[in-house]
Amino acid sequence: MTAIRGLGYLIVQSQDLPRWRELTVDCLAMQETTGPVADGLYLRMDERHARLVVLPGDVDRVVAVGWEVRDQFGLAEVAAAVEAAGVPFKELSQEECDERRVEAAIRFDDPAGTPVEVFFGPVLDHSPVLTGHGQRFVTSEQGMGHVVLPTTVVEETVAFYTEVLDFLPRGSIRMGAALPPRRVRFMGVNQRHHSLAVCPAPHGEAPGLVHLMMEVDSLDAVGRALDKVNKAGFSLSSTLGRHTNDKMVSFYVRAPGGWDLEYGCEGMLVDEAFYTAEEITADSYWGHDWSGSEPLAAFLPPA
Repeated sequence: MTAIRGLGYLIVQSQDLPRWRELTVDCLAMQETTGPVADGLYLRMDERHARLVVLPGDVDRVVAVGWEVRDQFGLAEVAAAVEAAGVPFKELSQEECDERRVEAAIRFDDPAGTPVEVFFGPVLDHSPVLTGHGQRFVTSEQGMGHVVLPTTVVEETVAFYTEVLDFLPRGSIRMGAALPPRRVRFMGVNQRHHSLAVCPAPHGEAPGLVHLMMEVDSLDAVGRALDKVNKAGFSLSSTLGRHTNDKMVSFYVRAPGGWDLEYGCEGMLVDEAFYTAEEITADSYWGHDWSGSEPLAAFLPPA
């Protein structure tokens, strides 16, 4: 079993922090807190100080995808595996760790060029979590949620996460009818169906993101957020629907930078004693109309 326990945090850089704040705080009802960058956006979901951090910058890019391990022994295990694979890594300085509110962390790039951080010892904030819709985010042993990352070197990227970092394969979906087949690969590290997916797609000059998924505890919270998103004039990449693999009822909204935030509920829990990897042939049982997201819709299998 992997030493990595879950998605711990995501740090991105954006040219439009006011719009990010409107989306995440006003519409998706995350709690804004403070951090070391005075004009940065620090977003709280649970007892962690900030799960999502948006920093100001002149390019929209992923700064770090943070994966959590149990303790210093788990961190050493991951560092040894990365080193044995010939991937250079660095230990984060005390200042960098303090910025992330963790005890210790290492940093390296995956084969697609996405900056990855692995850490342990998050600093907790025990004050009440004040979410805008009164919702509870589903985190804890399932981690922050999941990320879908683009890559132009799919096989190398999947091999790195499964063979070096020991992520567990959790199925796939074939993209279109091209030969040889192209697939989105889903991978898990806990009972959440997938904490990571890798999508064959370019990510431009800067490391990018396909989407970040956040799960809440009720359909009503999803509906309230959807109403807010529509009222605020954000573009829906996908309408409300239920996925076939993780059973999540969710919608996708386009964030500044061209990435999506998936907001959902009712995700399934995987029992590894019985689970086998599957290839789904439709991304959803119902809903999830992607016609508002032409680049992604072109990759999906025919309905």
